[in-house]
Amino acid sequence: MFFGAKAELFSLALQMRKNPTEAERVMWKILRKFRQSGFPFRRQHPIEFYIADFYCHNLRLVIEVDGEIHTEKEIQSHDEGRAGELERFGIKVLRFTNNQILHDSDLVVEKINATIKELNTTS
Repeated sequence: MFFGAKAELFSLALQMRKNPTEAERVMWKILRKFRQSGFPFRRQHPIEFYIADFYCHNLRLVIEVDGEIHTEKEIQSHDEGRAGELERFGIKVLRFTNNQILHDSDLVVEKINATIKELNTTS
């Protein structure tokens, strides 16, 4: 379930869950609504060497919340490599900016619903 994540990562993930950003708090409220449909998400979930912002094991779906730093080329390159690593496990990565989450939550929910429909029909 955790794809070989080390114990230290679980401790770090716990600390991160205790201090979410505003966008992460909003995203968590959005994602909790999917639990009743059979798609529970976990916050700050360790996967191998990474901590996914949100993860649904039933769908093998990671949702990442990207702050301002993710506009930098070096960080984008790292994000692409990370997504590639997660895809090795059959995990799809969906990314949203803080701005999208905080100011266009309808679009965020629409994209999540479309992704869930796509992944649920292919599994």
